[in-house]
Amino acid sequence: MKIRFSGGLLVTALLVGAPALAQDGAQSLDQAWVKAMKAGDAAAVAALYASDAVLWLPGSAEAKGAKAILDEYAGLLSANTVTEVSLKDGHYETVQNLSYGWGHFTMTLTPKTGGAPTTMFGRYVDVAKKIDGKWKYVADHASTDPPPAQKPAATR
Repeated sequence: MKIRFSGGLLVTALLVGAPALAQDGAQSLDQAWVKAMKAGDAAAVAALYASDAVLWLPGSAEAKGAKAILDEYAGLLSANTVTEVSLKDGHYETVQNLSYGWGHFTMTLTPKTGGAPTTMFGRYVDVAKKIDGKWKYVADHASTDPPPAQKPAATR
């Protein structure tokens, strides 16, 4: 009886712990990134990246290293309020100390100096590595979706 009970506890622990394991790595970083972006906290966003990480944001040059990444987000968030940001269609894989994810994003930015909000739609790929027991982005690439393809003109 005691063995069956212990086995039941093990199965219960595995089932309860499964969602936490499934959201480890790149997925947990992506969730923290969304939260920090909504808060407008450039330092919190930049803290998600490894010291030698590389970042490519839509319409921006490569940002490599902690200072460049902080500067990139500080510039974006000092000029704009993130009124909405979401990630969808996410796919994630984690193998030992490496994790990667990809999907689509939507982000609405409102200029702090006034003006109409701009909504970007795009896709992202990120790679994370467990460094000193913590997951950090090592590469993060986002690009806006291209405009819809034009239909060819009808011919007679």
